[in-house]
Order: sequence, then C-alpha cells, then structure tokens
Amino acid sequence: VQLQAYGGGLVQTGGSLRLSCAASGGTFNRFYMAWFRQAPGKERESAAHINLSGVSTYYADSVKGRFTISRDNAKITVYLQMNSLKPEDTAIYYCAAGTVMGLKYNYWGQGTQVTVSS
Repeated sequence: VQLQAYGGGLVQTGGSLRLSCAASGGTFNRFYMAWFRQAPGKERESAAHINLSGVSTYYADSVKGRFTISRDNAKITVYLQMNSLKPEDTAIYYCAAGTVMGLKYNYWGQGTQVTVSS
C-alpha cells in the first residue's frame, strides 16, 4: 500500500487545517488507519486512529476534542480535521496503515508539515 499525505501548511494559533491521505495499491478497507506526528527534537507520537469501518476512533489526550479522524473507503482516503491549533501542534504529520488498530502499522506516508505560529 502506498500512502500520500497532503494538506499541511502554515496557520495561526486557533486556526484549522484538514490533512488528507490517499492510498493506492492495496485494499484500503482492510487496513486500520492512523495519523502520527513528530515535532522537532521529539519522538514520533500517536495522534489519532480509526477502525476499518470508520465507526471507532481513538485520540491522544493532547488532541482530543480538537482533532477528528475520518475515512472514506470509497475514495480510499483518510482525513484529519484539526481545529483550535496550537503552536505545540507544529510537527510533521504522517499517515499510516496497519493490521492491528493502535499497535501495528505496516505502511507509512511521506509526511506533511504543519506549522502553527503564535
């Protein structure tokens, strides 16, 4: 499975962005999907996860209530709607596809930069 993430950019504190991750080369609806992020000088961390149907989601405490993950299996795309952005959300955001929700992700996109200015 190949993943292409896009939609990042520069936004002011309190603003919004929507990231998209388009998949190809695999059976999208057989993969759990997730967004991870890595800030400068920090380890990669989990942000949001979604199950096969899109009904069940999980969020890291740091983004809960502000970010929403969703998927469109017909469009083979997963999204991350980010609202009320904070400078600490600045990071490279990666989408991932895997076989065990929250635990095992086998495929990764190239990342898209999100920068939140104060």
